[in-house]
Amino acid sequence: MKEPRVVFGFHAVLARLRADPKSLVEIFVDETRKDGRMKDLVASAERSGVRLHRVPTKRLDGFYGGARHQGVVARVEVRKVVDSLDEILKAVEQPLLLVLDGVTDPHNLGACLRVANAAGAHAVIAPRDRAAGITPAVSKVASGAAESTPYLMVTNLARTLGEIKERNIWVVGADERADKTLYAADLPSSIAWVLGAEGEGMRRLTRESCDLLVRIPMGGDVPSLNVSVSAGICLFESVRTRG
Repeated sequence: MKEPRVVFGFHAVLARLRADPKSLVEIFVDETRKDGRMKDLVASAERSGVRLHRVPTKRLDGFYGGARHQGVVARVEVRKVVDSLDEILKAVEQPLLLVLDGVTDPHNLGACLRVANAAGAHAVIAPRDRAAGITPAVSKVASGAAESTPYLMVTNLARTLGEIKERNIWVVGADERADKTLYAADLPSSIAWVLGAEGEGMRRLTRESCDLLVRIPMGGDVPSLNVSVSAGICLFESVRTRG
């Protein structure tokens, strides 16, 4: 059995508390905080029967060496890791996937997981050698999405994209050099959006594995968007065209 993971911050802890209170081992809160936000969290924890500890701020700081925990830290059981993409997709009629190639910043990954969850994506996929793992910082930014959206780290991304295509799922890459915009493209219902890191983009082999390349039209002076913003635009365009 895996050791409990640490989650910190109001959004992340409350999201886990509401979605799966039994998975919370214990919650530590700053004994000096008496505001309404803290009272609501404490009341929710007590209603759910979660063990609660009021501790000095320094003890909370000790979990991360002074990270911004907002006065609340929780130890949570690590949920069963999904074994494969097959397991995720076996009951899905129109898959919506997000593939990240080279997103190594924890805050960017957390934001991508959050937007993927909001769009109803069935999984987020990344190459094991060029991706951030799920850390407390990722969980905080993801605001609960890291615990509810499957995140698969694969050994060979090009091979995984090939397996996705074998399932009749179109692999569509967001690339600023593409001729067609995503609004002009005829997007399929079953789709895996592929995005690279801001500034670097996708690797050549990843780009060549795509069935279609589209770009987000840029009307201002900035050369590119943060990867999580791009992911949101692409995923919600799929949500719109499906609807």
